[in-house]
Amino acid sequence: MKFFVTGASGYIGGSVATRLIASGHAVVGLTRTAEKSEKLQAQGIEPLVAELDDAEALTRAARTADAVINAASADHPGAVETLLQALSRSGKLFIHTSGSAIVADDACGEAGEQAYSEDDYFEPVPFRLERVEMNRRVRVAAIEDGVRGVVICPPTIYGEGLGLEKDSDQIPKLMSLSERQGAGLYLGRGLNRYSNVHIRDLVDLFELVIDKAPGGAFFFAENGEMSFREIAEHIARALGLPGVHSLDVEEVTRSFGPAARYGLASNSRVRAVAARRLGWRPSAPALSDWFEALARQRAAANAA
Repeated sequence: MKFFVTGASGYIGGSVATRLIASGHAVVGLTRTAEKSEKLQAQGIEPLVAELDDAEALTRAARTADAVINAASADHPGAVETLLQALSRSGKLFIHTSGSAIVADDACGEAGEQAYSEDDYFEPVPFRLERVEMNRRVRVAAIEDGVRGVVICPPTIYGEGLGLEKDSDQIPKLMSLSERQGAGLYLGRGLNRYSNVHIRDLVDLFELVIDKAPGGAFFFAENGEMSFREIAEHIARALGLPGVHSLDVEEVTRSFGPAARYGLASNSRVRAVAARRLGWRPSAPALSDWFEALARQRAAANAA
């Protein structure tokens, strides 16, 4: 098959595109820079240099592909609409990559009891209403537009990326900030919990969805969860820091905006019931094991 993958130079899109190439598929990968274009080409990915707002470029690439995977942004409704219109009445597969912050609460670092499976009702915080609507738009495209629209919704992702971008978002940024501050960091009391998934397991789910998922399907992707206080403790051990430290939620919100509040001080607990029903079987190391391996690697490097 020929795939058009947005975000092909990024963490998720690059990992998916790399796996697709390894499986014998052809991939056209969207990237924003000529520099990354050359690197994609070296990996066997046909680059397309354009922005998500370039409706003409996206339409042309989508129509000449057998399937489209949007992994560039979970929050760009214009690109989603352009791609759905380009695929209208084609019956082609369109996978949209969302994120489990759709079920995030405003816990300010406190624990939350609710965990959501794909079929559970939830009330999104206002900050995530647009993302929820985008997911709905993709799913109903199977009925309204003749597009095999599917949504994959991962939580915190960890592990080394398979493509050009090796680092995920939340944990590497926390590690970098913790290293600068000299302590593992969390917000409030850090009792809030986020589900997590290894990048290799997530890519496995993409492959399974390509082969088996019906239009209109929605899949969480998780294989465990951890509180941010626990994550901070793991970071401190991995980096050789003396301990952990709490940051004020309101101060962090003022400095970094609501994305930080709902990404680091909320509960986002999900259960991948539908994904496992489809046949998904995560096998990569758990987040705690990944942190322990990282600590051993850094200790060995420091001793060398």
